[in-house]
Amino acid sequence: MTSPLTVLAPVSGTVIAMSDVPDPVFAAELVGPGLAIEPDAQDGSTVRSPIDGTIVKLHPHAFVVQAADGRGVLVHLGINTVQLEGEGFTLHAAEGDAVTAGQTLITWDIAAIAATERSTTCPVVALDAQADAVDRTAAVGSNAGDGTTLLTWGA
Repeated sequence: MTSPLTVLAPVSGTVIAMSDVPDPVFAAELVGPGLAIEPDAQDGSTVRSPIDGTIVKLHPHAFVVQAADGRGVLVHLGINTVQLEGEGFTLHAAEGDAVTAGQTLITWDIAAIAATERSTTCPVVALDAQADAVDRTAAVGSNAGDGTTLLTWGA
Protein backbone atom coordinates (compact mmCIF):
# COMPACT_ATOMS: atom_id res chain seq x y z
CA MET A 1 0.00 0.00 0.00
CA THR A 2 1.38 3.35 -1.04
CA SER A 3 1.19 6.17 1.46
CA PRO A 4 -0.58 9.43 0.62
CA LEU A 5 1.51 12.00 -1.22
CA THR A 6 1.28 15.59 0.02
CA VAL A 7 1.54 18.09 -2.86
CA LEU A 8 2.54 21.60 -1.81
CA ALA A 9 1.68 24.81 -3.64
CA PRO A 10 4.60 25.53 -6.02
CA VAL A 11 3.82 29.27 -6.20
CA SER A 12 2.14 31.80 -3.93
CA GLY A 13 -1.25 33.06 -4.99
CA THR A 14 -4.98 32.35 -5.04
CA VAL A 15 -6.24 28.78 -5.46
CA ILE A 16 -8.69 28.27 -8.34
CA ALA A 17 -10.59 25.23 -9.58
CA MET A 18 -9.05 23.37 -12.48
CA SER A 19 -12.32 23.89 -14.36
CA ASP A 20 -11.56 27.65 -14.30
CA VAL A 21 -8.18 27.30 -16.05
CA PRO A 22 -8.35 29.03 -19.47
CA ASP A 23 -7.20 25.92 -21.33
CA PRO A 24 -9.58 23.11 -22.33
CA VAL A 25 -7.10 20.27 -21.67
CA PHE A 26 -6.37 21.39 -18.11
CA ALA A 27 -9.97 22.50 -17.43
CA ALA A 28 -11.27 19.04 -18.37
CA GLU A 29 -8.52 17.38 -16.28
CA LEU A 30 -7.48 15.30 -19.29
CA VAL A 31 -3.92 14.80 -17.97
CA GLY A 32 -5.06 14.37 -14.38
CA PRO A 33 -6.92 16.01 -11.52
CA GLY A 34 -5.61 18.93 -9.52
CA LEU A 35 -5.97 22.58 -8.67
CA ALA A 36 -4.50 25.74 -10.13
CA ILE A 37 -3.04 28.90 -8.66
CA GLU A 38 -3.38 32.43 -9.91
CA PRO A 39 0.07 33.61 -8.82
CA ASP A 40 0.70 36.72 -6.81
CA ALA A 41 2.52 39.23 -9.04
CA GLN A 42 5.42 39.57 -6.57
CA ASP A 43 5.49 36.57 -4.24
CA GLY A 44 4.52 34.11 -6.99
CA SER A 45 7.67 34.62 -9.03
CA THR A 46 9.56 31.84 -7.23
CA VAL A 47 8.49 28.36 -8.29
CA ARG A 48 9.23 25.50 -5.90
CA SER A 49 9.05 21.75 -6.11
CA PRO A 50 5.65 20.55 -4.87
CA ILE A 51 7.02 17.17 -3.68
CA ASP A 52 10.24 15.33 -2.86
CA GLY A 53 11.43 13.44 -5.91
CA THR A 54 13.34 13.59 -9.18
CA ILE A 55 12.81 16.09 -11.99
CA VAL A 56 11.90 13.87 -14.92
CA LYS A 57 10.94 16.69 -17.30
CA LEU A 58 11.99 20.33 -17.16
CA HIS A 59 11.12 23.15 -19.53
CA PRO A 60 11.16 26.84 -18.65
CA HIS A 61 7.34 26.90 -18.62
CA ALA A 62 6.61 23.46 -17.09
CA PHE A 63 8.11 20.58 -15.15
CA VAL A 64 7.31 17.14 -13.75
CA VAL A 65 8.66 15.88 -10.44
CA GLN A 66 8.31 12.15 -9.85
CA ALA A 67 8.07 10.76 -6.32
CA ALA A 68 10.03 7.64 -5.33
CA ASP A 69 6.85 5.57 -5.74
CA GLY A 70 6.46 6.65 -9.38
CA ARG A 71 3.68 9.22 -9.01
CA GLY A 72 4.36 12.40 -10.96
CA VAL A 73 3.21 15.97 -10.42
CA LEU A 74 3.07 18.41 -13.34
CA VAL A 75 3.39 22.15 -12.72
CA HIS A 76 2.63 24.37 -15.72
CA LEU A 77 3.57 28.05 -15.50
CA GLY A 78 0.94 30.00 -17.37
CA ILE A 79 -1.05 29.07 -20.45
CA ASN A 80 0.50 29.13 -23.94
CA THR A 81 3.80 30.14 -22.34
CA VAL A 82 5.67 27.51 -24.38
CA GLN A 83 5.42 30.08 -27.21
CA LEU A 84 7.79 32.38 -25.25
CA GLU A 85 10.62 29.87 -25.81
CA GLY A 86 11.97 30.38 -22.29
CA GLU A 87 11.93 34.18 -22.30
CA GLY A 88 11.03 35.47 -18.83
CA PHE A 89 11.98 32.19 -17.09
CA THR A 90 15.19 31.24 -15.24
CA LEU A 91 15.91 27.58 -14.42
CA HIS A 92 17.56 26.74 -11.08
CA ALA A 93 17.63 22.95 -11.54
CA ALA A 94 18.08 20.35 -14.27
CA GLU A 95 16.36 17.18 -15.44
CA GLY A 96 17.51 14.25 -13.34
CA ASP A 97 18.07 16.35 -10.21
CA ALA A 98 16.82 14.96 -6.90
CA VAL A 99 14.79 17.71 -5.25
CA THR A 100 12.97 18.31 -1.99
CA ALA A 101 9.54 19.85 -1.55
CA GLY A 102 9.94 23.61 -1.31
CA GLN A 103 13.21 23.75 -3.27
CA THR A 104 13.37 26.59 -5.82
CA LEU A 105 13.30 25.21 -9.38
CA ILE A 106 12.36 28.22 -11.55
CA THR A 107 11.90 31.95 -11.23
CA TRP A 108 9.73 33.82 -13.72
CA ASP A 109 8.79 37.38 -14.57
CA ILE A 110 5.03 37.25 -14.09
CA ALA A 111 4.48 40.87 -15.14
CA ALA A 112 6.40 40.43 -18.39
CA ILE A 113 4.48 37.27 -19.22
CA ALA A 114 1.14 38.91 -18.38
CA ALA A 115 2.17 41.79 -20.67
CA THR A 116 2.20 39.30 -23.58
CA GLU A 117 -1.54 38.81 -22.89
CA ARG A 118 -1.00 35.21 -21.80
CA SER A 119 -2.61 33.79 -18.68
CA THR A 120 -0.25 33.30 -15.74
CA THR A 121 -2.50 30.66 -14.17
CA CYS A 122 -0.49 27.67 -12.88
CA PRO A 123 -2.16 24.26 -13.06
CA VAL A 124 -0.81 21.66 -10.61
CA VAL A 125 -1.72 18.18 -11.84
CA ALA A 126 -1.54 14.71 -10.31
CA LEU A 127 -0.51 13.00 -13.55
CA ASP A 128 -2.64 10.05 -14.63
CA ALA A 129 -4.39 9.90 -11.24
CA GLN A 130 -7.99 8.90 -10.81
CA ALA A 131 -10.08 11.90 -9.75
CA ASP A 132 -11.23 10.15 -6.59
CA ALA A 133 -7.61 9.45 -5.54
CA VAL A 134 -6.87 13.16 -5.11
CA ASP A 135 -8.17 15.27 -2.25
CA ARG A 136 -8.16 18.92 -3.19
CA THR A 137 -6.97 19.98 0.26
CA ALA A 138 -6.72 23.72 -0.39
CA ALA A 139 -10.03 25.53 -0.71
CA VAL A 140 -10.80 27.35 -3.93
CA GLY A 141 -10.39 31.06 -3.27
CA SER A 142 -7.92 30.55 -0.46
CA ASN A 143 -4.42 31.98 -0.44
CA ALA A 144 -1.63 29.50 -1.09
CA GLY A 145 1.80 30.40 0.20
CA ASP A 146 5.06 28.63 0.88
CA GLY A 147 4.41 25.23 2.37
CA THR A 148 0.62 25.27 1.85
CA THR A 149 -0.75 21.79 1.16
CA LEU A 150 -2.58 22.00 -2.16
CA LEU A 151 -3.45 18.35 -2.79
CA THR A 152 -3.26 15.03 -0.97
CA TRP A 153 -2.86 12.13 -3.38
CA GLY A 154 -4.04 8.91 -1.80
CA ALA A 155 -2.71 5.48 -2.56
